Amino acid sequence: MLAVYPSDRVFILTGAGVSAESGIPTFRGVGGLWRNYRIEEVASPEAWHRDPRLVWEFYSMRRQAASAAKPNPAHFALAKLEDALQDRLFVCTQNVDSLHERAGSGNVVHMHGELFKSRCDTCDRPPFDDTNLYEPPAEIPRCECGGRIRPHICWFGEVPFELDRIYAALDECTVFIAVGTSGVVEPAASFVAQVNDRARTIYVGPENPANVSTFTECHLGKAGEVLPAFFRRLCP
Repeated sequence: MLAVYPSDRVFILTGAGVSAESGIPTFRGVGGLWRNYRIEEVASPEAWHRDPRLVWEFYSMRRQAASAAKPNPAHFALAKLEDALQDRLFVCTQNVDSLHERAGSGNVVHMHGELFKSRCDTCDRPPFDDTNLYEPPAEIPRCECGGRIRPHICWFGEVPFELDRIYAALDECTVFIAVGTSGVVEPAASFVAQVNDRARTIYVGPENPANVSTFTECHLGKAGEVLPAFFRRLCP
């Protein structure tokens, strides 16, 4: 059970394992393949320039899967923790689905983007909500400027979003908890190393991550089973 004191600031990093408990596929867990394409072949700037229709087909499939999924107890536990800690909690997710928000979390940083948002690949128009599926043979949607509308996703080779906010929160945190992460994908895999000389560092997930040696505590099990009990009693 986690003890959080009035002076504590909690940073939580969630990964694909949390969404997997809601039925969303983890592509790394199935060999990194989709219809015989490596994920890098459909989730990179090069893939977008080579075959944008294929990229949209891939993300249409991902949107369908995410639309059918429902938040699990881990998502609800984190939303409840936000109610208790308010601005002393910082939730950063590697996941692109909206399950945290659908569970009630109101302040989640999506470092790898958001599946149900799109943006122009040419101009600086802000990202916008988008639930369309763009299934073939539909044309690639266009921005008013003439550019193509692409998923608001951080692809391989691109810089994750909101890193300034994330690193500022890491500098302030006294408790760091990674949930359902592989410990492989950078820069998120290095977050724990940045704070483990001054913060309590905890991992929660069904199996040890690649960077398990950098955590001070490791709690193996499904996030939906571990987190509700973990946060049940918080110090005032």
